[in-house]
Amino acid sequence: MLKGKMLLVLDVGNTHTVIGVFSHTKLQAHWRISTQRERTVDEYGVTIRNLLSLGRIDFEKIGGFAVSCVVPPLTPILERVARRYFDQDAFMVEPGVKTGMPIIYDKPQEVGADRIVNGVAACEKYGSPAIIVDFGTATTFDAISERGEYLGGAIAPGIMISAEALFQRAARLPRVEIRKPDGVIGKSTVTSMQSGLYYGYIGLVEGILRRMKKEMGDKTTIIATGGLATVLSPEIKLIDRVDPDLTLDGLRIIYERNLPPLSA
Repeated sequence: MLKGKMLLVLDVGNTHTVIGVFSHTKLQAHWRISTQRERTVDEYGVTIRNLLSLGRIDFEKIGGFAVSCVVPPLTPILERVARRYFDQDAFMVEPGVKTGMPIIYDKPQEVGADRIVNGVAACEKYGSPAIIVDFGTATTFDAISERGEYLGGAIAPGIMISAEALFQRAARLPRVEIRKPDGVIGKSTVTSMQSGLYYGYIGLVEGILRRMKKEMGDKTTIIATGGLATVLSPEIKLIDRVDPDLTLDGLRIIYERNLPPLSA
């Protein structure tokens, strides 16, 4: 039986929402569900409570509720979920929250919450300077200076967006699974598309990372995270670490920097 209160964290992206539960600094369980703007407060609340039950986690032990959300219409929904289903005030990562990371950006308020959360976690876990590549709906590249400052980065269409664009815009091309093909030279329409998507995307990521690292220096650590990190990273030799839980850890760290420790 776990002792003490636990922290529930939600990383809400455009396509998926990742939910995690921490006991102190240990991630006890996590789940990935689709992000649906049409879900009601009750639907989100029941879904989260059911997941906790499946993980044998007593929802009454949840003593904190932290959210990083890049889908603005869902922010008030999740705030109400926190109050109605967990008797908590949701801690939202937003401008004004103490992160410990200066943002060197023309308009700091434009930086997605998930990108700052990733940067904070990367500094805490792996040191700086660092580059984080997050394979999500969009693939984001974020640069953290040696002094722990958020410098900016690059945003590219995610590989799933690219695959869907081919399907939508080319009448004879099907939807395909994102996977490593047997060779670069495809022997069918499907394997040709998989080759172009997989190796083409690796080329995109390597090209951006190489140029960013040249600007930042050879001592820069490159960390990959996001849903497809484990699929693409083995082919990208520039990547030093693969950390699927980076954003969840960042949410925990920022929560702890702003609020008292959870009581026993």
